[in-house]
Amino acid sequence: MANYIRIHPDDTVAVALTPLSGGQTVTIGDLSLTLLEDIPQGHKFALRAMPEGAPVIKYGSAIGYAKADIPAGGWVHVHNIRTGLGELLSYEYHPVPCAVTPTEPRTFNGFRRRDGRAGVRNEIWIIPTVGCVNDVVKTIAARAQSLKKGSIDAVVSFSHPYGCSQMGDDQENTRQILANLIRHPNAGGVLVVGLGCENSNIEVLKPYLGDFDEKRIRFLVAQESEDEVADALKILEELTDYVSTFTREPIDCSELVIGMKCGGSDGLSGITANPTVGVFSDMLASKGGTTILTEVPEMFGAETLLMNRCETRALFDQTVALINDFKNYFKSHNQIIYDNPSPGNKNGGISTLEDKSMGCTQKSGSSPVKGVLAYGETVKNKGLNLLSAPGNDLVASTALAAAGAQIVLFTTGRGTPFASPVPTVKVATNTALYNRKKNWIDFNCGVLVEGTDMETLSRDFFDYVIEVASGRQTKSEEAGFHDLAIFKQGVTL
Repeated sequence: MANYIRIHPDDTVAVALTPLSGGQTVTIGDLSLTLLEDIPQGHKFALRAMPEGAPVIKYGSAIGYAKADIPAGGWVHVHNIRTGLGELLSYEYHPVPCAVTPTEPRTFNGFRRRDGRAGVRNEIWIIPTVGCVNDVVKTIAARAQSLKKGSIDAVVSFSHPYGCSQMGDDQENTRQILANLIRHPNAGGVLVVGLGCENSNIEVLKPYLGDFDEKRIRFLVAQESEDEVADALKILEELTDYVSTFTREPIDCSELVIGMKCGGSDGLSGITANPTVGVFSDMLASKGGTTILTEVPEMFGAETLLMNRCETRALFDQTVALINDFKNYFKSHNQIIYDNPSPGNKNGGISTLEDKSMGCTQKSGSSPVKGVLAYGETVKNKGLNLLSAPGNDLVASTALAAAGAQIVLFTTGRGTPFASPVPTVKVATNTALYNRKKNWIDFNCGVLVEGTDMETLSRDFFDYVIEVASGRQTKSEEAGFHDLAIFKQGVTL
């Protein structure tokens, strides 16, 4: 097992894979040096002296600049490195070859919906149109657990604080996200519960659904019901009869849509878990499937790598807009664009936003960008897609589900128990986290620096995701966790 790694031959820093002690001698190729201080796991140390102002190179790219002289063998972190990122930038399109070679087909056991789409779960969802009825839907869901039967995986309620007192695009986004989730193929049946007087009431929301199966989607207006809980349970009895008729069947992997997100990242994220997810993304693309990468603020500093993989100039232009529109969002609220990474990221060894972004974008693999999605838009193109959403874990994961993802892959170095509207696979960057939080973590990529090779690990990970798509529960599902969070961008009335 290696104790440290130089990720790219041009790097001027290496990363400690285990805690290293000051005075220890490290050897990388022809280079040998003595560490001047203790280096925590996931943190960086200098491979050569870097004067103030010199670029600090990791992943073969600058992740910042020395803000003081850094000696060889010294710890490189927030105390002596600063971001080099600016604000709005101009970009040039320099496409790089990144075609996908098709591979053998693969199937998962999923649910075929009557509109032709495929789901990986057969759940009943209870969705409120407005936060005023959150506790009502929770009560309905609790009372409805006894109704679950046959192939029904779960009866789940979701809560959110919106649907009223919103204006313009902010209200529009809420309606679109709710409509997308109501139509989601993981839900065999949906009960939409409204209050009755809200801005996004049921009659307002229905046009966003388009044509829908009236057996699958049912509605209840609480203000029009003498006992909304009792009436909801009668509807759910009918829904369970309908939903329980669906059974799992083999479905080609080309119909899988997988969201990709990271949170609580550490210095190993870009070395273990994120690259493994990147290989998975390429593997799924090679079988005709679809992946979605989001959290735009954590593309800042690595965005050109994605831009140059855009299949067309039009997609490049959309990606430029994706990046700069999000920067303008920060600026319009008088906030610092590069106020990142988080305290947990820094504790784990990430020093600048460039450092975080270079690791984050490893999840995209190496295949071409086939689509760019606005927040609330659903995926249309097979292959790798980019989605506009913030870095917030719950908001971004909900956006992925609303875009059509049947599963979200969530890499983490610090750990988190949260879920999303769809199965959320927690992927550990390090073995210590996996061993410590087995009630949270589903898959361990820490073994990649402990002797397991990428080919073996990525194959095992692909197999695991197919198992989840075929019904294996994630740890958050076993715990009964289901979260929903909508991106709040406007004023509240």
